Amino acid sequence: MHGFVFQAIGVHGTTAVELGARLGVSKQAAGKTIANLEQGGYVERAADARDARRKVVRLTGRGVDVLDRSARLFDQIQTRWAEAIGEDRLAALHADLRTLTPGELFQLDTPGWFGADR
Repeated sequence: MHGFVFQAIGVHGTTAVELGARLGVSKQAAGKTIANLEQGGYVERAADARDARRKVVRLTGRGVDVLDRSARLFDQIQTRWAEAIGEDRLAALHADLRTLTPGELFQLDTPGWFGADR
């Protein structure tokens, strides 16, 4: 689950409100998730350079490492799926998932995850 949350935070960071919207949970639930990840050393909170009133949540080096590892694991899974069902059926599956997944909720930052380049 953390890999997905890290995807929702993204490489450029986010706010608790934005994270809640991306995950489809309340601001309070997002704040609790952020606090747990911060305690584990995966994220840090900082003032937004454009607006000091806003707090931005950013992945730490440890969080980026988890994001990178999850991307590599996902690529391995994709390779196995392609071997099992073929590239054409996998491409169709990706297209179907893009159709079924509301893009405004799930902004994944890892290149190629259900993107057009697969």
